[in-house]
Amino acid sequence: MVIMISFSCDKCGKTFKVPDEYAGRTARCKICGNGVKVPALHAESVASPEPILSAVAASMPAPPPIERAPQPVVTPPPPAPGKIPMRTRRLRADAEVMRTAFANFDAIRVTPLAGNPPEAYRVHYHIASLQPGPDGQPIPQPSHEIEIQLTSDYPRLSPRCKILTPIFHPNFDATTICVGDHWTAGERLVDLVIRIGEMIAFQAYNIQSPLDGQAAMWADLNREKLPTDSRNLRPADLE
Repeated sequence: MVIMISFSCDKCGKTFKVPDEYAGRTARCKICGNGVKVPALHAESVASPEPILSAVAASMPAPPPIERAPQPVVTPPPPAPGKIPMRTRRLRADAEVMRTAFANFDAIRVTPLAGNPPEAYRVHYHIASLQPGPDGQPIPQPSHEIEIQLTSDYPRLSPRCKILTPIFHPNFDATTICVGDHWTAGERLVDLVIRIGEMIAFQAYNIQSPLDGQAAMWADLNREKLPTDSRNLRPADLE
């Protein structure tokens, strides 16, 4: 750090500051021409740098404000959804196909009962079929209802299907609908609903291992009366 010596002209009073290396030298005042001698260095002659720096800083114009570009608002991405279980994906797919397939199909109406996505359905079939008569012989029945339960093992295991209305058919009893022995996880629920409708219409039935032996015997002896409803029960969108 350079140490400055502060002194004044004896004649005009002009104040000077020179580095300490000029101590003891004689010079001439630039104002009045009087000869002046630079005094020796002493404590009072040491110029403090702070006032000089402060004076310099005060004389400088204030810097212009820094204009910062507006920063975009960054929205954090939503958390990654957890992996949806395979059974839930299957239930959602079943619900969507069932809704669209039977939306305008009078022969089959499907109503979700419980769950989101649904795990149970009630299906109303407006299909000509049979029900037991008072003498044990079948009489016409124009509609039937069933209930479908999708268990915790679905689709690995087949749905539980139950008839809710009286029916005269080899493959129905009060608690079970025999939908076949070869269910696969890849089979669609909508196809099962259609297959049960074809059974109700006697378009499909099995008299070899029946649930209702009397209905099986009647169907075997009255094949010319079957099916009871010959309409195509598959919606056009599924053809």
